Amino acid sequence: MIIKTIPVGQLESNCYIIADEETNRALVIDPGDEPDRIIDELSGLDVDFIVLTHAHFDHAGAVGELKEATGAKIVIHEDEGEHYAGIKDQGAFWGFSLPDLPEPDALIKNGDELALGSLTFTTIHTPGHSPGGICLYTPGLVITGDTLFAGSVGRTDFPGGSMAQLKESFRLLMDLPDETQVLPGHGPATTIGRERSMNMFAAEFLS
Repeated sequence: MIIKTIPVGQLESNCYIIADEETNRALVIDPGDEPDRIIDELSGLDVDFIVLTHAHFDHAGAVGELKEATGAKIVIHEDEGEHYAGIKDQGAFWGFSLPDLPEPDALIKNGDELALGSLTFTTIHTPGHSPGGICLYTPGLVITGDTLFAGSVGRTDFPGGSMAQLKESFRLLMDLPDETQVLPGHGPATTIGRERSMNMFAAEFLS
């Protein structure tokens, strides 16, 4: 498996490129900004999917440019359509000017799978930070967006956020094997085992 991490934009959202080494089939997760940097990292790869863990502007601002450059399918959770449609307004509220985004090509739900060469990623619906927040899981690896960070969790004070839902989503992730590598939406990588024992929310959320 090929994994490339590209922090993009002023908010340093982590964009991930994940590819199957045998086929060079790839997916791009959360292209929030700096499309040229992301596209440069795609040399030699064929992108099948552009996946948003959630539709906040700092994770989706470069979707249009990536779609144009690769022809890949834009994939979001079925509960995230309203947020996706409002990304330009989100950006404007925070002082960012964003282009119009193309319509998503596929709406997924909990348990749906994305095949990437010999790799298969399972969708885990993890609302709380956003109604249609998702994580992508393949044995040994989970991409968590803004649901889970190293030492913390995502905010719930944005529209559609819910602390009760985030707590349940956290519990779902803590059921994964300890050795599972966690690639979050911001900040450094971690593991499920480390977050179960050291995350500042673990004691409250798991009680």
